[in-house]
Amino acid sequence: MSDATPTPEQPAGEQAPDFDAMARDIAEVPAVEVIVTVAVNLMSAAAVKLGLTEDGDEHKDLDEARKLVHALAGLLDAGATEISSFHAAPLRDGLKSLQLAFREASVVPDEPGRGPGEKYTGPVYG
Repeated sequence: MSDATPTPEQPAGEQAPDFDAMARDIAEVPAVEVIVTVAVNLMSAAAVKLGLTEDGDEHKDLDEARKLVHALAGLLDAGATEISSFHAAPLRDGLKSLQLAFREASVVPDEPGRGPGEKYTGPVYG
């Protein structure tokens, strides 16, 4: 099949993604940058799900926020030694702020040590 022939995943008129070029592009990105970018994306998504944006309650979903904060904590716990304190310190501060925001947004807050990501960070008191 040529690139011009649509596949079930590729609607007519769209170009097939160039996976070789994408692999070359990602190969040039340092691991620290990838880890930090993923962490910032998780932080941003968690902030939206916590209702901390202009639209506030429109996108608020504490179940989704819990998952994102927990994933962020796991990433930072696993990657902290790989990204240096220069990068890790502000990410940890952001994580703690999200954990506190989660606690404040919860109708029935989790016990200290049971909140999202606290398995990795230890208890967060608000």
